[in-house]
Amino acid sequence: MLTIRDLKMSLGGRTLFENASLQVNYGDRVALVGPNGAGKSTLFSIVLRELEPDTGAVERDAWTMVGYLPQEGEAVGAETVLEVATGRAGELPKLEQLLKDLEASGSVSTPAYMEAHAKHDALNDPQVEAKAKKMLAGLGFREGDFSRPAKDMSGGWIMRAHLARLLVMEPDILLLDEPTNHLDLLSLLWLQNYLRNYSGALLMISHDRQFMDEIVTQVHEIAEKRLIAYTGNYSDFLRQREERYEQQLAAHKNQQKEIQALQEFADRFRAVPSKSSQAMSKLKQIERMEKIEKPIPPRKPFRFQIPQPPRGGQRAVTLEGIHMAYGTNKVYSGLDLVIERGERTVLVGPNGAGKSTLLKILAGVIDFQKGERKLGHNAKIGYYSQHRSGTLDPNKTVLDEVLTIAPNLREDEARAILGSFLFRKEEIYKLTEVLSGGEKSRLNLIKFLVDPPNLLLMDEPTTHLDIHTVESLTLALERYEGTLVFISHDVHFIRKLATKVLHVNAGLVFPYAGGYDYFLEKTGAMSDARAALTAA
Repeated sequence: MLTIRDLKMSLGGRTLFENASLQVNYGDRVALVGPNGAGKSTLFSIVLRELEPDTGAVERDAWTMVGYLPQEGEAVGAETVLEVATGRAGELPKLEQLLKDLEASGSVSTPAYMEAHAKHDALNDPQVEAKAKKMLAGLGFREGDFSRPAKDMSGGWIMRAHLARLLVMEPDILLLDEPTNHLDLLSLLWLQNYLRNYSGALLMISHDRQFMDEIVTQVHEIAEKRLIAYTGNYSDFLRQREERYEQQLAAHKNQQKEIQALQEFADRFRAVPSKSSQAMSKLKQIERMEKIEKPIPPRKPFRFQIPQPPRGGQRAVTLEGIHMAYGTNKVYSGLDLVIERGERTVLVGPNGAGKSTLLKILAGVIDFQKGERKLGHNAKIGYYSQHRSGTLDPNKTVLDEVLTIAPNLREDEARAILGSFLFRKEEIYKLTEVLSGGEKSRLNLIKFLVDPPNLLLMDEPTTHLDIHTVESLTLALERYEGTLVFISHDVHFIRKLATKVLHVNAGLVFPYAGGYDYFLEKTGAMSDARAALTAA
């Protein structure tokens, strides 16, 4: 279906990969992994014919339809959510114009024409609206949302509408770039179940290791400018990669021992007339060897000792009779909640249910209309949101921000922590005012870790982080002895940390005194996702 053969690609004078080959057949579920900047998205662009490789070829079957979900959604006009999902106001007119242009140029036998024709046919199916509604429902939209202008919704919801359109079209190959970024947990479970049974092939980039563990059957890693294939899911890949490294390292060491022995023989007997020919033979033997390079060890999560916060009271924070509304939109009415010292609580529930609002109430960063918020004894609160750039001094460098908040930290320790969170080399000397939104979020995250409060409130802390950095954060928080309340859609992260679940839905908060799997079992959330899948 899709064949990538002997690709070489360079950007900005740097070779991303060479001699890269990959075969994707019907039913394959393939994950493309590698550190940020390795070339994953570039490889997607080559498959989509947006970039030309330096050398090599990308071949598709003539009628193969490729669907692509980028990380950032396309701009939308006045179309409704349903029109985005059915392609009526966006995709269909573009396809019709493309077909006319190709027909006018006599290009009706080209793969581009065949693929455009297949997409046009899929969106002209008489059942397309019914299919779109089922996909939208599975992805968390309510029926009342279908007729809403898409532009009135957040970027995350628009991405879901675009994803629904892709699923309606049922491409032969789905290219998904971070498909779980904008999903709540129930929608993620639904998508996970849907893709597990998808009839076409999947090629995805993801930082969600649990999602990949549940779906993929092959992993291809871009490493050392090569594309290395592994069989199995992401956990299988981690194990096999470690085994491969150990085998390569042993082979390198054995060869070096052999070379050393041959060289010592040659050095010892080169001047001895009776053995000089043997010595020269040993040197030629070394020259003829195909040298085994010392392998680069797999990148491991960075481990650092998080300072422990001062001990707080038994009740970290208490809410009594909280009433909260945004205008006529009532979020909470008479909410009572106690967060105990040492709990690790995750807030789960559909998007828009009030999880972020609850976190802000606990943090004291928004006012509510009625009720009382009581902090425990010696409480020191830290609130981490994805949009917390105001706490950074624009005249300080990245390194200075960390050393100011933790003056007892050695500079080499600060550099190591910054490096593990993707601030490398000269980047630590950048002024904070020039950082991107993602960089500012990561820097604030580091500041919490080097000087943690005893009540840490975190809203989607794994956003903007790659898999290894998420693992570093997880290891640090596992050692944290304070109280943690967080929102996340990263199931692996939740499973590692949460000891309590608060299910937030329709203005109500239901506590579950157990981890994420206990919550799934008690609520039947997996069954709900499967039921929605069956309906789709």
